[in-house]
Order: sequence, then C-alpha cells, then structure tokens
Amino acid sequence: MDEGTRRIEVLLLTQDDCKFCDEAKAIIGRLGEEFPLDVNTTEVSSPRGQAVALEGGLLFPPGIVIDGRPFSYGRPSERKLRRELERLTSSTLA
Repeated sequence: MDEGTRRIEVLLLTQDDCKFCDEAKAIIGRLGEEFPLDVNTTEVSSPRGQAVALEGGLLFPPGIVIDGRPFSYGRPSERKLRRELERLTSSTLA
C-alpha cells in the first residue's frame, strides 16, 4: 500500500458485555489486514455515540459507520462488510 492510498474511516459503536460488539471488533480486525482501514471505537452510551446512533438510525450496538455513513447495526456480517470495503477500494482505484 503506498502513501497515496485513501484510508477508509470506520467507526464502531459498542457497549460493554456485547457479544456482537466483540464479533464486530474481530471481523474489522481481520479485514484491517486486507484493507486500508482507520478504525475508531466509541461507546454507544457516550454523548458522541448517542449522537451518531440517533443521526444514523443505528438502533442498537454494534453500529458500524463507514466514511461517515451508517452501514449496519446489530449482528455483523463479514461478507457484507467485505463487499462494501471491496467496492470502496475499487472505486478509489478507478
């Protein structure tokens, strides 16, 4: 990956004792080895987390926001997330 590669911003909204949040962190960690991700994690109960969840219609954790756009909430799908990251990286190469 060269310095000109655009990084994909991923925001993960989580809460304590959330099995799906742990699953989302693991999936994003694996995908971060393949894609140029900048990942930030925020508690959904924090003021920022509440604002992002409300604005994006993310009803419960984990919430995933990609490049400022709500992507999903609840049980994460690695396949769906991978497809979106492939789409984003191929569109930046074109």
